[in-house]
Amino acid sequence: MGKSFLVVNMRGMVNTPFDVRKTLENLNIETRFRATILPDEPTYLGMLQKAKEHVAWCEAEPEIIKKILEKRGRLEGWKPLLLENVNGLGFESLDKLAADLAEAKVNMQNLKGVKPSFALSPPRGGFRRSTRRNFGQGGVLGANPDLAKIVEKML
Repeated sequence: MGKSFLVVNMRGMVNTPFDVRKTLENLNIETRFRATILPDEPTYLGMLQKAKEHVAWCEAEPEIIKKILEKRGRLEGWKPLLLENVNGLGFESLDKLAADLAEAKVNMQNLKGVKPSFALSPPRGGFRRSTRRNFGQGGVLGANPDLAKIVEKML
């Protein structure tokens, strides 16, 4: 079908323009080091381009999505996402849920009772590149093919 993106807010909301602030709120990643999974649709791509000075994104692979769901997936009330909760959503395993999220068959916002974003920690060992520049300029912001490695260090 399609693909999806793993999106992480790398900067906070201080001194953020109003339109970018509203975009980050609509993406459910209003705080620093908050991540979500978005389908590859023109609406979301426009939102990512609007907030490219604040977020980093890459194509979401099922392996990294599974790791994020295991370690940082939460239900309403900050309860951990367990296998019986995944079965209640209509998936037989976490692998199937991760594969469907990666192929954009389901959307994080449509999973009932599951928080649409994940709270990450700062990366162990720090950033190797600047968090104030785009990927093409030697930073981590914008479309970043190395983001999956950074997110693994943030789990």
